[in-house]
Amino acid sequence: MRIVIADDEILARERLNALINELGLGKVVAEACNGREAIEVAEIYDADAVLIDIRMPGMDGMKASEQLALLHPAPAVIFTTAYSDHALEAFEHQAVDYLLKPIRKERLEEAIKRAYRFRQAQSAVISPNPRARTYINYCEQGEKFLVPVSQISCFYAYEKSVKMYWKEGEALISETLKNLEQEFAGQFLRIHRNRLVALTHIIALRKGIIKRPYLILKDVEKPLEISRRHLQKVKQQLKNMRLPSSP
Repeated sequence: MRIVIADDEILARERLNALINELGLGKVVAEACNGREAIEVAEIYDADAVLIDIRMPGMDGMKASEQLALLHPAPAVIFTTAYSDHALEAFEHQAVDYLLKPIRKERLEEAIKRAYRFRQAQSAVISPNPRARTYINYCEQGEKFLVPVSQISCFYAYEKSVKMYWKEGEALISETLKNLEQEFAGQFLRIHRNRLVALTHIIALRKGIIKRPYLILKDVEKPLEISRRHLQKVKQQLKNMRLPSSP
């Protein structure tokens, strides 16, 4: 694990560096004293993980984490802070862990292992099927039409057929959701027993207050509810993609 430490206190950086060396789970490749420096060195050294303080001069840790999420691949972010009141916000920024100072060796070990699993999950994201169709056809009033798969936002099981939705409209096709899921693995994600959504069309995950969590999709006005059975898989996929979520 290539690790970057970002903290404006030199003693805090030295302690983390010493603990990481003792654990032997990674190597500190760079240090930074503010958020902007953290982003720069994380990109230069292709960091696997960034241990970052929240309250720092200039760009703070929360703002820096938003920029770190835009790197490709994005490093795992572990917040290190003396304050507990930012924990919820930290996990909304897709942090893999939140460590309170003084940081115990056991908690640091757990956090680095989580960061390692995060990076492993990133590399395990399914690649699109090279044999998958790039267009799907449908018939309307005896005439055949083609829709680029890249424009399709979701598939919805409808009676004994499937209804597909795209920016210009919707249409029924003689397909099964199961076959579409297999063909377009890596392009579409099942979020419900009767629904597949295009990964590239997902904007954000929202946490429902009464109902279940739901997704916001590009070019789709109605939010799409996620079933309890598929929620964990959806969260993991969005975490890999570093997409935003909010309450």
